[in-house]
Amino acid sequence: MVGISHLHPDHVSDLPAFLWLSHEVRKEPLKVFGPTGNDAAPDFATFLNRLFDEKSGAFPVLGSALGGSHGGGGVRPDIGLVVAGGVRLDVGVIDAAKADPSPVFQHDGTTVTAQRIPHGNMPTLAYRVQTGNVSVVFSSDQNGTDPKFVEFAKGANVLIMHLAVAPGANNPLHATPAVVGCIAQEAGVGQLIVSHFGLFNLDAAIADLRKFYSGPLIVGADMQCTPVQ
Repeated sequence: MVGISHLHPDHVSDLPAFLWLSHEVRKEPLKVFGPTGNDAAPDFATFLNRLFDEKSGAFPVLGSALGGSHGGGGVRPDIGLVVAGGVRLDVGVIDAAKADPSPVFQHDGTTVTAQRIPHGNMPTLAYRVQTGNVSVVFSSDQNGTDPKFVEFAKGANVLIMHLAVAPGANNPLHATPAVVGCIAQEAGVGQLIVSHFGLFNLDAAIADLRKFYSGPLIVGADMQCTPVQ
């Protein structure tokens, strides 16, 4: 499955490249999930239609992602199925206004749930992946003001959070390093991975985070593999 957190460009722009020619290697249906919309962003199904429509989309060459050219049509709201390069997509739209977690995916011992998180006026989701006795929580951009996220991340083996603003910043979209540290500490996670760094002194940000979080900490890097503790 692919879980889209929200529709800011730095979090969804890779989707067309990911689907491009994927039919050459993928034979099974691919589940793709994203959030509902509001005045700031369309719902995920509408976004896909705007992206891949073969006549008016940003990437008409990927019109087959909506069943165009060889299939016709777009995202079917009733069944959520589209075709991408000959590979069926199973599109799900998750209620990003719902206060409690939503079940998203279950297959072969792995379950995924989604939780709304506050990121200004942009509908945004975090995901928790549970496989066997191991759990990984992916927080996307958020300002850290909803205590329900602490409960959502409680006891996770790995929590991945964004470190996007400098210490002491007043930003309605992103949590400060101190808030990230508080969330990880309160959630009692096995280890914290930070990523999505802004243009600031990273050492100072880590030092500020460390005032509130005492557990294992990893500064994330592209293509990094992290053993689960």
